[in-house]
Amino acid sequence: MIPRARHFVAAALSSALLIVPAFTGIAHAASAAAVDSKVYAVPLAKTIAEVKRVADYWKPERLQKTDLSTPATPGSGAAASTTSSGAAAGPAAPVAAVKRTTAAAGVAPALPRKGTAANTMGKVFFRFGDKEYWCSASAVAAKNRSVVATAGHCAYDSRTAKPADYWIFVPNPGPNGSAPDGIYVGASISLHEDWSGKGDYDFDYAFVTVHRGFTWAAKDGAYVMQDIGRLQDNVGGLGLELNKKPGTYTVTAFGYPAGQQPDGTHPFDGKTLLKCRPGSTRYTVAPGRDLQKGVELTPCDFSPGASGGPWVIGYDDTRRLGSLAGVNSLTWNRDAKGRYDSVSAPYFDTTTGEVYRRAAGLTTLPNVT
Repeated sequence: MIPRARHFVAAALSSALLIVPAFTGIAHAASAAAVDSKVYAVPLAKTIAEVKRVADYWKPERLQKTDLSTPATPGSGAAASTTSSGAAAGPAAPVAAVKRTTAAAGVAPALPRKGTAANTMGKVFFRFGDKEYWCSASAVAAKNRSVVATAGHCAYDSRTAKPADYWIFVPNPGPNGSAPDGIYVGASISLHEDWSGKGDYDFDYAFVTVHRGFTWAAKDGAYVMQDIGRLQDNVGGLGLELNKKPGTYTVTAFGYPAGQQPDGTHPFDGKTLLKCRPGSTRYTVAPGRDLQKGVELTPCDFSPGASGGPWVIGYDDTRRLGSLAGVNSLTWNRDAKGRYDSVSAPYFDTTTGEVYRRAAGLTTLPNVT
């Protein structure tokens, strides 16, 4: 139980996401196979036509407007809608279990094919209800070279049982909506069934498999897509650390905070990747959000917009790489003063590894143009 006398606040970082000017819900066909797994799979864009519909939605003129976004709560828009053209239809589906020994194995970070430094961190843009939102996210090394890690609430709304629509990842976003390292359309969300089923913040994470990236090129007075290859080949990928006991390691949290602090101020604008200084961690709970085994980092004054940003162990400033050990989920005002003072992540355990392995094992389209 959280003592009332402490008067601290726990809030979903992207229960105050950033909205840009716009709903669509998506549901997807369930597998008929009996499974013994906690992993749920939610298809997004599956065909070239669907990828192009998502891409056409995020033309440069729309991406340019995202810098004007203001914080908003995902549930503030319409909660019901018809299925859109932003993805295919059908409910989330359980998938076959991965061997626990395989799921528990760590993953080494990877540099991009060219260069000596990675650019794994960025933003995801999507729609829930009748509004657009964004979160923070990162590329993770994987055998398919196509995996993005973010918060569960940045990919799937458990309150409406609908995944995000028109979901894209933009690593290393530039000013005025530019995407120097490409745009990557979501192909499938892999998440824990307790996030999709009941919004349990112990499982507020998602690994999204993405299609090959593209950039927009001007041609004959219009924009055309140019395929630029796989995500990891272009920006590298963070490693993955599982079953790390809080208090035994130091971690650095990253994100693009932009939302309001408890005192009403807006010290961050969401345009710059920020990090909280490396610190130690401890277990934390938030019964109101079903959080029984969260991991808390103090101090950290991240505000809305940082949701889904990576927690990195052993971050190398030169190579811009390290290993993912969590994602920003909840922000806390422990001392009930003017600013948030800590942030928490779900505990990354062997089951998290199962979710990741499912995302890393998928294949995507050989070309998106």
